[in-house]
Amino acid sequence: MSKQADRQLRDLLKKGGELSHQHAQEFVAMAQTGELVWCEADCSRARNRSALFRAVVKAVDYPQFFGGSFEGLYDCLTDTIEDQKVGIVLVFKDLHSADPDIERDLAELQQVLGDVVGTASDSGRVFIYCIEHGGKHPDDVPGVVHNWSEE
Repeated sequence: MSKQADRQLRDLLKKGGELSHQHAQEFVAMAQTGELVWCEADCSRARNRSALFRAVVKAVDYPQFFGGSFEGLYDCLTDTIEDQKVGIVLVFKDLHSADPDIERDLAELQQVLGDVVGTASDSGRVFIYCIEHGGKHPDDVPGVVHNWSEE
């Protein structure tokens, strides 16, 4: 890793913010030494906001589902960060950001994540997030029923 990239990652450890996908694997060890909690939200099946939020709730082990509002997502993340010694890294794995419902909410999601970064910083903690874009889900095939529990 270059000195500039190393400096950027160390700054991210101090201030929080968005982690680029290409540096996510390099950051795992840095997160562990910084005592940050590493959380991965499996967004591979999420086709809408509600499913995306369920993936986040599961990833951060939040004790309750908060519904479909971005205010609830903000509360979930800030509460989770407050429970940590230093903060968390949240990776949105395989987020199908080209799906129409997800694409429509992406700007607001990023706004909320940015707000959480600021709130975490104000409380002396760190929130780092990474969105790994997965393109678009394949279109549904007529007559084929997806039973996710059998996979």
